[in-house]
Amino acid sequence: MTEHPPVIVHPPSPSGGRRVTVHGQIVGLAHGRGDVAEFLRRAGLCEPAEDITLDDPRLVEWRGGDLDDWPIPPA
Repeated sequence: MTEHPPVIVHPPSPSGGRRVTVHGQIVGLAHGRGDVAEFLRRAGLCEPAEDITLDDPRLVEWRGGDLDDWPIPPA
């Protein structure tokens, strides 16, 4: 069995965001990197003043695109 990192950023949704789960629990819908970083802070995975490395595969698994893939919501 493959162990996943604690944070999963799911594929982009048609509405423009990406669901984020921490330890299997949905923590919110991110619309950019800043949202993901804030979810990590709130979950206690990093300190407020600490730089967050969102491209660390031991911490975050990006599904359906990487940290630069953010869909534009429909008008």
